Amino acid sequence: MPQNKIPVFTHEDFLEAYTHDPAAAPGRIEAVRDAISDIAEYREVLPASWEDIQRVHTDRHIQRVIREGLDPIASLAAGGAVMAALEGMNRPSFALIRPPGHHASADGSWGFCYYNNVAVALEHLKHHGLIQTAYLLDFDLHYGDGSVNILRDKGYAAILNPQTEDRGEYLKTVERDLARMHADIIAVSAGFDAHQLDWGGILSTRDYHSMGAMIREACRRLGIGCFAVLEGGYNHAVLGKNVRAFLLGLLGLPGPS
Repeated sequence: MPQNKIPVFTHEDFLEAYTHDPAAAPGRIEAVRDAISDIAEYREVLPASWEDIQRVHTDRHIQRVIREGLDPIASLAAGGAVMAALEGMNRPSFALIRPPGHHASADGSWGFCYYNNVAVALEHLKHHGLIQTAYLLDFDLHYGDGSVNILRDKGYAAILNPQTEDRGEYLKTVERDLARMHADIIAVSAGFDAHQLDWGGILSTRDYHSMGAMIREACRRLGIGCFAVLEGGYNHAVLGKNVRAFLLGLLGLPGPS
């Protein structure tokens, strides 16, 4: 693959509005695809296996998602995260998926989430002996409580959810933590709703490029890989630009001026 391209794992089914919440809004995935088409190498995803889902979620929760008619799309999103994680062992990758996942705990979920995509992916890598440790950066506006609930007691994953409304301190927090972390892979819950023109009103488009570059440098320092999965981000006018900036940072390419 050319060095100016990034593997992007997605599926046509993600274009469908499966519920009436903002994460499922029509045009959201298209806004990202349009913005990154020149740097994306698209890969079609497959659903996560039952074993992968059951490794993270209780049978009671899975049955609840099935009754709501959301298991097909939620399993497809989780499968996209798993495929991005496997690819991420060797090169940066991105899962352009929905529903998001970081508010999904083992036995419940909220915030437009059903299965915890990033946790399913990390547990797949851990179960198959591909990693011993992981680092999860969640830069979504909202605290990734589901990911913390699932991974906190497993002992192999360090998690950073920056919680400040000060833009400068936000970036310094990410930079400091990445500079001292040690892990076998970096996972990113990539929510873009903290943007200045989205719900959070904190970060600029260039800040997402900066965080992508920070992650790239941490991977270079440790000789490891990384992958990111889409979480939030609801202003379609800027979402694609923000994702593009982040991916350019991961690729080591110039970002927006």
